[in-house]
Amino acid sequence: MNDNAFTRQVIKGGTPEPTYAGALSFMRRKYTRDLEGVDVAVWGVPFDSAVTNRPGTRFGPRGIREASAIMDNDPQYPFGFDIFQDMAVIDYGDCLFDFGRPWEIPARMVEQARTVIEAGVHLFSMGGDHFITYPMIKAHAERHGPLALVQFDAHQDTWDDDGERIDHGTMITRAVREGLIDTDHSIQIGIRTHAPQDFGIEILYGLDVAAMSAAAVVERIRNRVADRKTYFSFDIDCLDPAYAPGTGTPVSGGLTSAQALSIVRGLGGVNFVGGDVVEVAPPYDHANITAIAGSSVAMMYLGLLAEKRQRRTQV
Repeated sequence: MNDNAFTRQVIKGGTPEPTYAGALSFMRRKYTRDLEGVDVAVWGVPFDSAVTNRPGTRFGPRGIREASAIMDNDPQYPFGFDIFQDMAVIDYGDCLFDFGRPWEIPARMVEQARTVIEAGVHLFSMGGDHFITYPMIKAHAERHGPLALVQFDAHQDTWDDDGERIDHGTMITRAVREGLIDTDHSIQIGIRTHAPQDFGIEILYGLDVAAMSAAAVVERIRNRVADRKTYFSFDIDCLDPAYAPGTGTPVSGGLTSAQALSIVRGLGGVNFVGGDVVEVAPPYDHANITAIAGSSVAMMYLGLLAEKRQRRTQV
């Protein structure tokens, strides 16, 4: 059967569709807005009006979907099993908003995310620029309370915010001031710039991470978040531009793809309640390098959820 994004009858399991053909969805998941029986919804937030440098991340969800097609057929590495065998994952499409009314967009994002979260479905978002993390955290915090944050990034995103800015460099400030983030149990990994304040969020700078093993970074993250409900945000510019040229604000000295994926792989058991991968900008990409990295991060995150589900069913 071809075009499984639309024609598949069940939402679990893989598909034997050629990686180079067919309608594209995230990892060939079924495109649907029906949340009945769904465990995880992956959706796009094609927004890039908050960038401070190069735009283009509005095409990020499309690029990530395209790059993800190659990962569906075989048991996903490094998990060694079909992560969709027992976990029902759908592609929920894209967030809808009126680009001509930017002041309304954050609320539209929250409303649409709320629909998924209130249905008891785990939501993973594909950006879009990093501003989208603010409305996503807001929607999740409505259900779960203040969240620990695990943020992979080159930037702290804690510049000054008056509570009204739509800016991918201030949204963490805004989320902290609104009480959405538990700063005592939050951590940023790969930072290679300085912002005016850190709000008590632990920082692992890029050059420090370069000198650490993946296991040591994982230990720092686990010790920081403990058993708190946690939001996962991966800004693709956490990676060095050699591994992620297609992004709006590239900064040299970042993590390699292997480093980053090794660290994410080690976070199984962290109490993630939602997450995102952001700042993939295909107009600046080469040979889909950045989109492949972004889709790999998303797959790795879903793999952690699938492993956790497996452990529960085996008890």
